[in-house]
Amino acid sequence: MDLQLKAWEVPLRVSAGAFLLNSGLTKLRADHAAAKQTHGFAAGAYPALRRLDPRLFVGALSAGEIALGAALLVPVVPPALVGAGLTAFSGALLGLYLRTPGLRQEGSLRPTDQGIPIAKDVWLLAIGLAFVVDDVRDRMRGRK
Repeated sequence: MDLQLKAWEVPLRVSAGAFLLNSGLTKLRADHAAAKQTHGFAAGAYPALRRLDPRLFVGALSAGEIALGAALLVPVVPPALVGAGLTAFSGALLGLYLRTPGLRQEGSLRPTDQGIPIAKDVWLLAIGLAFVVDDVRDRMRGRK
């Protein structure tokens, strides 16, 4: 397995990794009200989450963001692996966007003012997919 990073991967890994690491570390300090609000927002889009305690949910979310952010920042984690994780995570974020009323303009994918903070996470999806697609392309060309 070749773990040498390509130059184009570095700014993507650093920007997404630092963003997620900061987000996860911030959630570590969430008080009960913030945990309840975050949990309620997620449970509105993903009803199965209603069964979880809000503090447990935010703790798990925080741990996931910290782990994914650190994996992006540590160059020994293969790009395809962090790409798959980032794609899954950002897909869930965009699911919130698509499933939560009021975040999109009626009959459109265009965000409302309230939806912009979630819709902008499409950049994380693009980064994750770029890592995965590049790995698949390299494998098809016999480079890995």
